Amino acid sequence: MVTPPETLRWGITSVSDRNVIMWRDCQPWLFRTRREAREARDQEYGYIRHRPDLRAAPHRWRLPDVVRVKVSIRRVS
Repeated sequence: MVTPPETLRWGITSVSDRNVIMWRDCQPWLFRTRREAREARDQEYGYIRHRPDLRAAPHRWRLPDVVRVKVSIRRVS
């Protein structure tokens, strides 16, 4: 099976830096559908939604964002 040079996936961004995709098991945390990404995010970080003490100062925690990601695969020679 040949991998296409570019493909679209869904990823979860870091809360502290919205330009960084989170990693799990030494791989980028990417999903085929938005629903899969949201379910994984909610399973891992969903408790933040129900904790007003963490959402208020001084912590100000927020749920990570689910974003569309373009993955490019290139040969490095």
